[in-house]
Amino acid sequence: MTGFTRRNFLGTLAAAPLMTGMAGLPVTAWAQTTNLKISHQFPGGTINEGDFRDRLVRVFAQQVSERTKGALKFEIYPGSSLMKTNAQFSAMRKGALDMSLVPLNYAGGEVPETNIGLMPGLVTSYQQGASWKNAEVGKELARILGEKGIVVVSWIWQAGGVASRGKPIVDPADAKGMKVRGGSREMDLILKEAGAAVVTLPSNEIYAAMQTGAMDAAMTSSTSFMSFRLEEVAKALTTGRDKAYWYMFEPLMMSKAVFEKLPKDQQAVIMAVGADMEQFAMKAAQADDVAVAQVYQKAGAKVVDLNAEVVKKWQDIARNTAWKDFAARNANCAKLLSLAEKTL
Repeated sequence: MTGFTRRNFLGTLAAAPLMTGMAGLPVTAWAQTTNLKISHQFPGGTINEGDFRDRLVRVFAQQVSERTKGALKFEIYPGSSLMKTNAQFSAMRKGALDMSLVPLNYAGGEVPETNIGLMPGLVTSYQQGASWKNAEVGKELARILGEKGIVVVSWIWQAGGVASRGKPIVDPADAKGMKVRGGSREMDLILKEAGAAVVTLPSNEIYAAMQTGAMDAAMTSSTSFMSFRLEEVAKALTTGRDKAYWYMFEPLMMSKAVFEKLPKDQQAVIMAVGADMEQFAMKAAQADDVAVAQVYQKAGAKVVDLNAEVVKKWQDIARNTAWKDFAARNANCAKLLSLAEKTL
């Protein structure tokens, strides 16, 4: 290559957009590496230690980077350090955020259909939750999310329980008169029916609310009960380790606008690694359901489990309140609920 031609080449390269983030930037012939940002609300750790959702994201990033020989690289932002928790879903829709692992129902105010991700009594085991991905309900949910600009990369479910400052909430009657965080419109509906006052906030704000007494009890996942150190402010825990009346859908998602700008082979790697992460997530979530009971017992809290009879009581309330309310929101919601009931 002559000096003149080389200078022209370098000048062209310098003028080309660099691929430092996917949002809004075209792929150029010169781009070697694409850097993607992954945001989540959970405490940060390492690839081997800490909240499994943070670990999952780190393993995912490492494996995708390896399989694409460094063509895809990732920056991970735990603890809502990149943006506020409730802004993540909307940012992905607009292509302003590449990826996030976030409870789907947090988008309920924006996309009502997403509230099916925390619908009490609709998913009652990990195996049933896992079956959604390839069932009609999962395909319909993926279609709706696709229309809203979201790609589901990993289907992740977590059992939920209740931590309380005072007495444990086991039976619906136990919630009467208590200030409780449900976590979704639908959870709030069953709590109101049980006589509780509802408190609305993301899981990373539960500790402060319970510490000050602004809230008596909170529903969240086993992992969050530990990651946010709620055993320091709770005196009782109702676990989801044997049976639970609610499971949270907490997927790893990607902006469709960003996903579609990637070459097909890179898209395929992202989806393949995302699928691989689902078994890791189920095992980790089930392990946390057991571990959380040990953490709370060690802290001196009263730990109780649910039985089938109690689960049915909550499910009956949900069927007559939350399920009806959700189905009445729009035609998509009604269809999703009907398809989900087929998996029960």
